[in-house]
Amino acid sequence: MRVLGVDPGLTRCGIGIVEGVAGRPLTMLGVGVVRTPADADLSHRLLAVEQGIDQWLDEHRPEFVAVERVFSQHNVRTVMGTAQASAVAMLCAARRGIPVALHTPSEVKAAVTGSGRADKAQVGAMVTRLLRLAAPPKPADAADALALAICHIWRAPAQNRLQQAVARHAAHPTKGRTA
Repeated sequence: MRVLGVDPGLTRCGIGIVEGVAGRPLTMLGVGVVRTPADADLSHRLLAVEQGIDQWLDEHRPEFVAVERVFSQHNVRTVMGTAQASAVAMLCAARRGIPVALHTPSEVKAAVTGSGRADKAQVGAMVTRLLRLAAPPKPADAADALALAICHIWRAPAQNRLQQAVARHAAHPTKGRTA
């Protein structure tokens, strides 16, 4: 499974490509950051994020895109920029027919470190270890993007089984029940 992880942001949008399957060693295929100047017009910044993500999608051809789910923050301006960059990532994937999965920060931290309250340094250290890298990817947005991809690879099989069970139950709601 090849997954593009996206840690959305307007100033720095983390991007990471990881390949592998749950239970086996994973391989990092690329990591980086799409940057936009803070003083640029919002529409131009979103266009730059789109072009950057499109370039990664064209180059690496992922099977899935994992995007950090936007959560509420006290700074409305920050959350708006994050949500806009997140929407751009989802749009780029949808345009190509690539499935998108959203993962909360705590889900990603729990998957990668074992604790949903891990800090950036712990996430970076585990990403480095799991992908057998010489050093943690910099900036933290890049490491977070790789963590998103890892989280999706590890969680997707269980999520797929759960979705299949729900679909089977929906197709046969009375099967297995006794009156």
